[in-house]
Amino acid sequence: MQVDPSCVVSSACLLLLFSTLSSRVSEVGGTHQSIPPSVVKLWASAFGGEMKSISAKYSGSQLLQKKYKEFERAVRVEEIDGLRLVKRLAEDMEEMFHKKAQAMKRLVEAAEEAHLQHEEDPDLQYEYFNAVLINEVDDVGNSVELGGEFILQPNDHFNNLSVNLSLSVVQVPTNMYNKDSAIVNGVYWSEALNKVFVDNFERDPSLIWQYFGSAKGFFRQYPGIKWKPDEHGVIAFDCRNRKWYIQAATSPKDVVILVDVSGSMKGLRLTIARQTVSSILDTLGDDDFFNIIAYNEELHYVEPCLNGTLVQADVTNKDHFREHLNKLFAQGIGMLDIALTEAFNLLGDFNETGRGSECSQAIMLVTDGAVDTYDAIFAKYNWPDRKVRIFPYLIGRESAFADNLKWMACANKGYFTQISTLADVQENVMEYLHVLSRPKVIDQEHDTVWTEAYIDNTMDDGQGPVLMTTVAMPVFSTKNETRNRGILLGVVGTDVPVSELLKTIPKYKLGIHGYAFAITNNGYILTHPDLRPLYGDGKKRRKPNYSSVDLSEVEWEDKDDTLRNAMVNRKTGTFSMEVKKSVDKGKRVLVLHNDYYYTDIKGTPFSLGVALSRGHGKYFFRGNVTVEEGFHDLEHPDVALADEWTYCNTDEHPEHRYLSQIEAIKLYLNGHEPHLQCDKELIQEVLFDAVVTAPLEAYWTSLVLNKSENSDKGVEIAYLGTRTGLSRINLFVVPDELTNQDFLTAEDKEGVFNADHFPLWYKRAAEQVPGTFVYSLTFNSGSENKSVVLASTAIQLLDERKSPIAAAVGIQMKLEFFQKKFWTASRQCAALDGKCSISCDEENINCYLIDNNGFVLVAEDYTLTGKFFGEAERAVMSKLLQMGSFKRVTLYDYQALCWVFSESSDSGHTLLDPYFAFFSAVKWILTELVIFLVEFNLCSWWYSDLTAKAQRIGRTMQVPCDTEYPAFISERTIKENLGNVDCDGCIKSFVIQQIPSSNLFMVVVDNKCDCSMFEPITMDPIEIMYNESLKCERLKMQKDRRRPDTCHPFHPEENSMECGGTVGLTPSLVATLVCVLLSLFPR
Repeated sequence: MQVDPSCVVSSACLLLLFSTLSSRVSEVGGTHQSIPPSVVKLWASAFGGEMKSISAKYSGSQLLQKKYKEFERAVRVEEIDGLRLVKRLAEDMEEMFHKKAQAMKRLVEAAEEAHLQHEEDPDLQYEYFNAVLINEVDDVGNSVELGGEFILQPNDHFNNLSVNLSLSVVQVPTNMYNKDSAIVNGVYWSEALNKVFVDNFERDPSLIWQYFGSAKGFFRQYPGIKWKPDEHGVIAFDCRNRKWYIQAATSPKDVVILVDVSGSMKGLRLTIARQTVSSILDTLGDDDFFNIIAYNEELHYVEPCLNGTLVQADVTNKDHFREHLNKLFAQGIGMLDIALTEAFNLLGDFNETGRGSECSQAIMLVTDGAVDTYDAIFAKYNWPDRKVRIFPYLIGRESAFADNLKWMACANKGYFTQISTLADVQENVMEYLHVLSRPKVIDQEHDTVWTEAYIDNTMDDGQGPVLMTTVAMPVFSTKNETRNRGILLGVVGTDVPVSELLKTIPKYKLGIHGYAFAITNNGYILTHPDLRPLYGDGKKRRKPNYSSVDLSEVEWEDKDDTLRNAMVNRKTGTFSMEVKKSVDKGKRVLVLHNDYYYTDIKGTPFSLGVALSRGHGKYFFRGNVTVEEGFHDLEHPDVALADEWTYCNTDEHPEHRYLSQIEAIKLYLNGHEPHLQCDKELIQEVLFDAVVTAPLEAYWTSLVLNKSENSDKGVEIAYLGTRTGLSRINLFVVPDELTNQDFLTAEDKEGVFNADHFPLWYKRAAEQVPGTFVYSLTFNSGSENKSVVLASTAIQLLDERKSPIAAAVGIQMKLEFFQKKFWTASRQCAALDGKCSISCDEENINCYLIDNNGFVLVAEDYTLTGKFFGEAERAVMSKLLQMGSFKRVTLYDYQALCWVFSESSDSGHTLLDPYFAFFSAVKWILTELVIFLVEFNLCSWWYSDLTAKAQRIGRTMQVPCDTEYPAFISERTIKENLGNVDCDGCIKSFVIQQIPSSNLFMVVVDNKCDCSMFEPITMDPIEIMYNESLKCERLKMQKDRRRPDTCHPFHPEENSMECGGTVGLTPSLVATLVCVLLSLFPR
């Protein structure tokens, strides 16, 4: 045999080159590599092979993949038309919202007709069902007055609250007299609403609370329910300061609040003034704009940064101003002329920018007196059009300057009130709303309004308080004799749970990562899977600004607000961007490319959007099986359907509410319930999935029967889920022996199909390479959070990139079992003599198993299980980031809460803290002791509902903040790596090797060096701190918004001489003549 010399030379060259490269690799970090990569690779291969074998065997993944393949030719794959889908969803929501609005229209018509037929009787005596007093008895067992027997029965539609479906009840605020003539008359004629309440509920059984909030203060609610006072015996609820009432009663407005801080306002007067301003802020909503200016001989913008402008009256801005109210102090002389001039100029200039409400305008004047009528200023800035209404609030009991203030109100279409005590504040502040409602009443414009999302505690569904929106309509007096007075009778409304919107969304059409969301005309979220309104233990405490979370704060990758602004402006279109979605309680990140489709929901201020992730998320497939075989497999005991998905609408008719979804499907398929509305397409697909997945039941059963013959005692559960929300579960142990009892139950919110997301294990499996498993620890609260490992894999329908994901399967195993497999694999070696060159048992070697997000699943130090690898091996993690094996992804949380130490009372309500108010009163008591003791309503002040919100001095508290935090993800293309880290001259070496067919990595580290000089790499969030300049810019910044479609600022027939007050109107003759002349000017 002859050998080509060139071949010998070539082989030698290759050998030399290989030796050189090996030498270079071993010199990474400046020293030789003490950990043989080949040994680590052997360990990783052994462990990966073992785990894939176990996971595939017990999950049945290969069998299920095979079954879907058998049906490959019988299915049709379709690309989802996102625009068509979002338009169809918007039409469905429009129909649902329209039904609610029609119910309110029927209530309005009935209320106005009942009032028209009613003659006011000041001596009317009428016994009604008071919500607090029903079923109450006195000491001798007799029903108390306004009580009486009121039948209440638990009703599942109202979350098992005890209600009366035949009658409504009436709630009257504690500070009002139950038998006041105006209230009794209003209650009497509004009894006519009972019949309409019942009729509405029969027409639309999905309705929940219906109600009428009277302008007189009482609140009629259907179905009837018993109200319970707080621990002080107080019910502070007043329907007239609720957003749905204010929004329906008035038009959007620009408001400047002038607060007198001259020396005469010291003491309790300033305290009352602060509370008056705070109550005015309570009446402003997201469509309103405002600013607050304090004045003495100079002007002081309460927020100096906002000098010369108005800001939107959202929760964040109002709370910010409340904080500054406590910084006001009284001194000097009050120069009201300067303040009025500034207010008129401010309103005029701001209106010209086109950024405000462009509707009603008002100046609220909070003072203890005015020495002049300032008619020259009004003549210059406001007459003859009188576009700016003036609402003076006289603080204190003295009436020396009351005539001047009342004249200002009457001459400028406003209203005058006097506030003597803290107990008077709320009722007097509310008066201005009725004045602003006059033009709408005279126009007889029954505008339908929808509120932003808010939380209703009464409908707690066991998962926590429920997110709601309210549809409301105003009710007017239609009597001819009161037409020019524009009398608002009240507002009717009904609540619509946001979950009702989600029921109209076919989650199976949106894909694994897809979702639908809706926003208001102000860009605030109505529903979005990333909206987090609650916090605390059990997630039952609402965040302060939960109702004004902007879309840009959750879709924060859209830096230019392109998507948000298009939706606010009610456009129809598409948008695309790469997004970083945090999952698993913020511990992990999925990097996706989303396509967004959006349109408006007609008849509402809302816009709807749909997000579909590219790749498998854009495709849907249709299978076809017979109803008989499909339903046979659907009835198996191991089958469950997603609780929050709507296969059939069981809420539409009361007789269907007790049906499970599977029972409803059976009735629908049998044709026995023609009134049962079901999603035919979804049912067809769930029947197909039931047939394809049915063989797994027998397969798992055979494994259970043969379990005693194998050693895999650590596998506890096998599970699967399909794209239609169908799931199957098989237990390999008895339920009581399960290590994690919550998995796949309602307690495990991220682990089950919900209305707005697929299970976390399903999501992560879908992003894993097909045919491989994703392993993870669960980050549940409680002692069991490190006790189990999940292994899941996705089942693709086709062997191509455009293939939709048909299902996902997996197993739950004991962590102890999983770790034993790892340590067993790490003791293997390839040496012929059986002597391994390295072992995880050695003292100077640390072996870890981490996942693709850097979390430790196995470590010799058991306390590191579940921790981030950067905390365990800071130097090595730093090097892995530097080498590109892992990359850091920065995420932002604009709904975060940060702990702060409050050195003073909660700024928003300090003025109501009993101790604070007491010391303020002590100062004032020196001059008005007798009057104070006789007239001041201490009880109402002490037990104000806002008092409970006050935060005592020296407490730590959570406040809204913005944070950024890192997440980490492995680079898929790097399967193995090795390196050295210089720790002050000591070289620490390591090897990282991917575990085959998994998302795991084995990391073997030489621990001879002390590398504590490296900073630990943590995932702790960091608060984003804004300097004063940035804070100011953020306050001034106004995002795009769309104004409501209607505006009613004034009306030519309005009687502006009904302008309040109890004192006589005795201004100068000139002022009187001017006022009379002004009333002649038409508008």
